[in-house]
Amino acid sequence: MKIKKKLTFGVGLLFCLIILLAGVSMWYINELKRDTNNILTANYNTMEYSRNMLLALDEMKDNPKAVSKFGSNLEKQLHNMTERNEDNVTLDIAENFEKLKVDMTNDTIQGYIRTDIAKLMELNMGAIEQKSEIANNTAEAAIVWIVVTGALCFLIAFGLLIKLPNNIAKPIRELTESIRQIANQNYSQRVHFEGHNEYGDLAKSFNTMAEKLEEYSSSRLEKILKEKKRVETLINNMHDPVIGLDENKIILFVNDEALKITGLTRAEIINKSVVDIAVSNDLIRTLIVDIIKPLKETDKKTPLKIYTDNKESYFEKEIINIEVTPTGEERSELIGYVILLKNITPFKELDSAKTNFIATISHELKTPISSIKMSTQLLEHLETGKLNDEQKQLVESIKDDSSRLLKITGELLNMSQVETGNIQLNIQATDPRIILQYAIDTTKIQADQKHVVLQSDIEEDIPFVHADAEKTAWVMTNFLTNAIRYSIEKSEVIISLKKHPEGVLFSVRDTGKGIDGRYKKKIFERYFQVPGSSKSGTGLGLAISKEFIETQGGSIDVETAQGMGSTFFFVLPSVIEK
Repeated sequence: MKIKKKLTFGVGLLFCLIILLAGVSMWYINELKRDTNNILTANYNTMEYSRNMLLALDEMKDNPKAVSKFGSNLEKQLHNMTERNEDNVTLDIAENFEKLKVDMTNDTIQGYIRTDIAKLMELNMGAIEQKSEIANNTAEAAIVWIVVTGALCFLIAFGLLIKLPNNIAKPIRELTESIRQIANQNYSQRVHFEGHNEYGDLAKSFNTMAEKLEEYSSSRLEKILKEKKRVETLINNMHDPVIGLDENKIILFVNDEALKITGLTRAEIINKSVVDIAVSNDLIRTLIVDIIKPLKETDKKTPLKIYTDNKESYFEKEIINIEVTPTGEERSELIGYVILLKNITPFKELDSAKTNFIATISHELKTPISSIKMSTQLLEHLETGKLNDEQKQLVESIKDDSSRLLKITGELLNMSQVETGNIQLNIQATDPRIILQYAIDTTKIQADQKHVVLQSDIEEDIPFVHADAEKTAWVMTNFLTNAIRYSIEKSEVIISLKKHPEGVLFSVRDTGKGIDGRYKKKIFERYFQVPGSSKSGTGLGLAISKEFIETQGGSIDVETAQGMGSTFFFVLPSVIEK
């Protein structure tokens, strides 16, 4: 039988049983109502009329209205004669009442009337008892039939409640479990539903689907294995070390280059926890530190120096999080990591060669440039001869160019020191006011030429700082030089020294055109110059300043907005007084 027919039959049967139970109950209720109404409308009213006539009969001697009351109740009784012989007794009462109205003092007639009323009441009492017995029989029959009908309805409903839901839910549970098995790639799962209902059709369709999936899985297995081999071969032939982990940090694959730098064999590393291997292998411990505990962005960019192929090699580490979105889901989930080491040794060697070349050239150029500058100074002396105006102009031009070249070579030498890590610092307790004053004195002539006012803002009780006075003064001088260069004539540059939670704050604020927010993060990069600005420099000044300050344990930054000027500042740690 079809599921729809089963449900229709079950619900329809319950509906019919409810109607049957309601019909039996209503029929017997109507019977009880009819029996009760017979007692109330016939016998009870006669008893009430009889009682009123007796009361009126007792009051006739003293109350003239009692006659009218008696007659009224007698009239009502004449219209309510329902029992056998009740009409004869009632007519006797009426006949005697007519006689009594003629002679109100006749006690014999009153006695007859009382006797007839007593007969009338006795006749109706007997009828009440008989009808009450009939009503009781009707009530008992009603109880029996309602209980029998209700029990029958309950048994049938209980049978449907037990069998019908289970008949519907059991196949659904079996189908759900089979679908779960199919989702877990157990394509041999089948469902077996008996009957020719909808479940049978569903089982047939499901089994067909499972057979096709099993066939498809079997036919694709060889190709999947081939593709797996292909991927493993590609990874092994990569020149960069590669290590793959699952979400539980178990090593799934590793190529030959990675085995070479770690000094481990494939059997020692595959399907092992990378955390356990890191306990005894320093390189593995370094590689997974970003997975266990993410490092700062600056630490992530630091190349790894690894000794391999009988030389020091440099690698740039990249950790790729592998995430997928499961079918039918909306959120992606992490399924593993790939650790990729890019070999940057050739680039590092080229960068080192470039740095050495720049350092050598800068050092070699510094001496002749200094000689040119000294020669121009000698030409300006009267002892060497008087110069005409054109010669003075040429000497001044040579002097400016040699100063600019000397500044550029100095910056290149400083950057070479930064890149090679050969910065020599003489860090000691230093008065920040001395550093500030040195920078102001150095740039005073440049400021006067442009009519720029250098305004100092120094807080009281500024503590000493841990700093290399020479290199910190170089940074402040660079800040002031840039501020004067980009300030308009007759403007003001404010140099500040203030206390800071991390030490002492040095800042230089100008009223120039400011820097576009797009370039704020790039201005401390090497060789970067803001588009549209003067190209007279090398683009190294701020990069060198950043290295000098951060090497001393400080921090450097800028606050700027286009059209609002710029404030370059750095913070150095203060000396703690004991």
